Amino acid sequence: MKSSDNAEPKIIYCDNHLLIAEKPTGWLTQPDDTGAVSLEQYCKNWVKREFHKPGDVFLHAIHRLDRPVFGLVLFARTSKALSRLNEMSRAQQIRRLYTAKIEGFLSAKEGTLEHYLVHGDHRANVVQAHHPEAKQAILSYKVEREEQNHTVILIELQTGRYHQIRAQFGAIGHSIVGDRRYGAKEGSNDRIALGCTELIFLHPVTKQPLHFRSCIFVDSAPS
Repeated sequence: MKSSDNAEPKIIYCDNHLLIAEKPTGWLTQPDDTGAVSLEQYCKNWVKREFHKPGDVFLHAIHRLDRPVFGLVLFARTSKALSRLNEMSRAQQIRRLYTAKIEGFLSAKEGTLEHYLVHGDHRANVVQAHHPEAKQAILSYKVEREEQNHTVILIELQTGRYHQIRAQFGAIGHSIVGDRRYGAKEGSNDRIALGCTELIFLHPVTKQPLHFRSCIFVDSAPS
């Protein structure tokens, strides 16, 4: 399956406690004041239709994806699930794996990146550790394959900072393909080659191990 600007979200999983949906590029995770389409509202409408629910639907995102990023988003369907999933997220018990296509080739086939970031105007800025607003940003990566002038990598976050992946790879001179905001040579920031492609965690109520993979592939992102 290929990512498309005109694609609609896909419901990957739903039970009484949680819902997992796949966000296409170009969609907001949650509504904002622009009135643009959002994954959260789409999923609320889906739940309302699917289960014939009157009134408002309870649905809260546990994590968010930037508008030009595709992939899996986890929602809580009850206040109990929301509390437990937020606690699991803080304890780093929800693994979120990302796939990205970056410019150029990395010297190490796997490794860890560590930077310090501050939240700027619609971007994250890399700063020195002693900056008063600095927040530590750590991720690990592994090269999946190299192709022409790009490298496809699998990424796991150890911290969850604003624009972390985009800022960190931009800082080392290997921007996400299409991500001009962080130094990519081509693209318009509307679609970038980055997606949340796997979620791995224990069900917050049943404790059943859960593992979900995205059906969208980073190969279909801009190149």
